[in-house]
Amino acid sequence: MWPRVLAFGTDPWDPTYRFETSWLISPYALFALRALFSLYAFTTLLFNIGYQCAHAELGGCWQSAAGFSYFTVLTYWGLAFYLLFAALHTFSYAHSSSSSTPSPLPLLNRWPRPLQALHALLYSSVTTYPFLVTIVYWGILYSYGSSWFPTTYGGWSNVSQHALNSFFALFEIAIPRTAPQPWIHVLWLIVLLALYLALAYVTRAAKGFYTYSFLDPGKTGSLVAGYVFGIAAATIVIFGIVRGVIWVRCWVTEEKMGRRGKLAKTRSRTDVEEHELGGFTSK
Repeated sequence: MWPRVLAFGTDPWDPTYRFETSWLISPYALFALRALFSLYAFTTLLFNIGYQCAHAELGGCWQSAAGFSYFTVLTYWGLAFYLLFAALHTFSYAHSSSSSTPSPLPLLNRWPRPLQALHALLYSSVTTYPFLVTIVYWGILYSYGSSWFPTTYGGWSNVSQHALNSFFALFEIAIPRTAPQPWIHVLWLIVLLALYLALAYVTRAAKGFYTYSFLDPGKTGSLVAGYVFGIAAATIVIFGIVRGVIWVRCWVTEEKMGRRGKLAKTRSRTDVEEHELGGFTSK
């Protein structure tokens, strides 16, 4: 089992540039949207740090530093970085493909195989965790009942991190040509959740607070285990649903609609067909 879990694979990496192309929009348009979303996410994160530091009533710089112990914040950083690198890879593909002279392979296809595998795993995380964050926040943690946030900043910050995160994930599920994720990724997503759980209790021991109230056995007692296993189960379910949606998107757009991708002009259509003859591929 372990060789399979730790394997990076030996087959050609994404030979039809699924991570860098879309079935609906051009490579340059995909680059622009990914870059815009990444800029928004980084702006949100950095503004939150500065705003909290400047306002002692929000906890000051101590609270800004403590933010790195929250799953919401960590996954939002992951989403921001994925969108940044996805934009760079898409631009690299579009630029190298549109050149009138022979160009090297796009950046992602020239990366070492371990980095390619990690990019694919990061894609699986940013199309799974945001939905988990959104569900847990609005279903369990939101504390204002039927009221809205008392401040404009609070409303904007929380909507950005607990609602727009899922919008960005939906974009990455629906618009690029990515194939269904490998099932082995769900194991690594659970491993990452376990590592976060360890971080949450290290934070409690080192800084004296629980990042999320449902992790406090003093408040929830034995329900802590229920919450932990429930979140793990929800992650598996979300991953399965997302994978199914991606499969359906590939089937509808490619098999039924015949839209094999908005490829750059110098990338031959036969390149796609010879690698994916008879249907879309899944790595």
